[in-house]
Amino acid sequence: MATPAKPKVVGIDVSKDSLAICHLVEEKVQHLEMENSKAGFQQLVKQCGTESLYVMEATGIYYLQLAYYLYEQGAPVVVVNPVIIKRFIQMHLGKGKSDKKDAQWIRRYGEQTQVAYWQPEEQVIVECRQLEQLTEQFIKQRTMVINSLEALERQPVVSELAVKSLKQTLKMLEKQIKQIQDKLLVTLEKAFAKEIKLLSSIPGIGRKTAGMLLLFAGGFRNITNYRQLIAKAGLSPREFTSGSSIRGKVRITKMGGSLIRSKLFMCSFSAKGSNAACKALYERLVAKGKNGKVALIAVCNKLLKQAFAIVKSSIPYRPDFANISA
Repeated sequence: MATPAKPKVVGIDVSKDSLAICHLVEEKVQHLEMENSKAGFQQLVKQCGTESLYVMEATGIYYLQLAYYLYEQGAPVVVVNPVIIKRFIQMHLGKGKSDKKDAQWIRRYGEQTQVAYWQPEEQVIVECRQLEQLTEQFIKQRTMVINSLEALERQPVVSELAVKSLKQTLKMLEKQIKQIQDKLLVTLEKAFAKEIKLLSSIPGIGRKTAGMLLLFAGGFRNITNYRQLIAKAGLSPREFTSGSSIRGKVRITKMGGSLIRSKLFMCSFSAKGSNAACKALYERLVAKGKNGKVALIAVCNKLLKQAFAIVKSSIPYRPDFANISA
């Protein structure tokens, strides 16, 4: 039986206004440049067809409209973390940087690597992510206003109008943050009632953290093992050693997932006392001489491991998870 031919790979370097495209025409490299707009997308499909495999980096939000358009046209799409492409280029000793070169490297990555096809996330996940991002923006603004207010009140001469305006702004921001957070949690609980109930059964994880975890993991739809979840949260250990002379500290990668990482770290304080598996792990590491922060990070990983097992099995937390998920 003949092996099916691999589809032609189209590498795309996406920027805010343009698309740098690289593909092969009769085994010769061809570069194209098109607008990052619907007209440009239509031109791209007309040129390369819907049978080609389109590979692009996850560059902010700029790739999303193109990825959605190609998916709706029935074309296979691959979206790659930019760090992976960067390492692929380094591995092949690539030099120099330009949009054309990047598009060519992205095409080569798609040709030489086993890739997973991209699918758009559920609408509720996309909308909730937008609410979460808006909340974070408002929280940053609130911090700026608080700092401005404190700085103003320490001055020898203070404008009453300036103080009043800042206090009104602060009150408005706090109201907005609460409204959006409440709406976000209600929306998630409606869409993922079963999963939030399961996750909330884990000692150390409350309803809000359960909701954040579901949002972070995309409802656990495309997570196939707990290691993916740990890596996505940036909690994978990164060792820095070489031979017998270099013995750096083991640190976490801190790639992605800063919000869920900070939330899990706060949860770890409770989990190390109330969660049987987390308690056993924390005490074992401390007894071995590990400092408290390292042990708490290990507890964060344990919580993610438990979360994955519980959602995938649909079995609520049990105290004997200390044995099941150790």
